[in-house]
Amino acid sequence: METNFGEYIRKLRTEKGLTLTQLGAKLGIDSGALSKIETGKKEFDEKCLDNLANALDLDIEKLKVEYFGDQFAKKMYAYNCSIETLIVAEEKVNYLKSTNVKQGELKF
Repeated sequence: METNFGEYIRKLRTEKGLTLTQLGAKLGIDSGALSKIETGKKEFDEKCLDNLANALDLDIEKLKVEYFGDQFAKKMYAYNCSIETLIVAEEKVNYLKSTNVKQGELKF
């Protein structure tokens, strides 16, 4: 685990042998912006997750785990939340999933 999502991107980029310019071009951002993302000075735009997965040949689900895990951790740290927050969040996600499934069911 890297300390933030930007460091995770840097690790993957260097493992693939890509420069900041090369990966930035694949993502449609300049190398300066990508550098700021990697150093934690700028947030990565979640709309680009699919592009990042394609550019680095990654499983999108694994990438989402890293990205959203980082986002949740930052919010929890900023607001000094307890680990119980994650338990409640998981319960709410399960509720939302079950509600959405029920809405899609057809009864004949």
